[in-house]
Amino acid sequence: MTVDAERLAAIHAQCFTAPRPWSAAEITGILATPGTFLLTEPGGFLIGRVLAGEAELLTLAVAPAARHKGIAARLVAAFLDRAAGQAAARAFLEVGAGNPAARALYARAGFAETGRRPCYYRHPDGTASDALILARTLV
Repeated sequence: MTVDAERLAAIHAQCFTAPRPWSAAEITGILATPGTFLLTEPGGFLIGRVLAGEAELLTLAVAPAARHKGIAARLVAAFLDRAAGQAAARAFLEVGAGNPAARALYARAGFAETGRRPCYYRHPDGTASDALILARTLV
């Protein structure tokens, strides 16, 4: 599969300031690591990986113009299917504590908070916010 990392990086830049958006080179690099996979829909993408029986949702980005069309929910469902198909027993991710839309999306997909990383995300204005660690069982 050919990946248009520049297009993915442009979508990522529309979605993130903290954590900072990933560059095309970073996206290409992460996709080259073992166990990592890309799921796409028009206007959005998800990068995940499965290692040692666990699946990690590394990033999910949906362009603002493509939101509220079910893209993120479909990508998360596809991630969970892919992870289970690769024998992952558990899936996890981290999300900004101040991102209620993402938190609601993940809760609908069965994820629950299992931890917190205080002041994990650094914002351009110098402030910091917590990351929540969410997880769910797959089998």
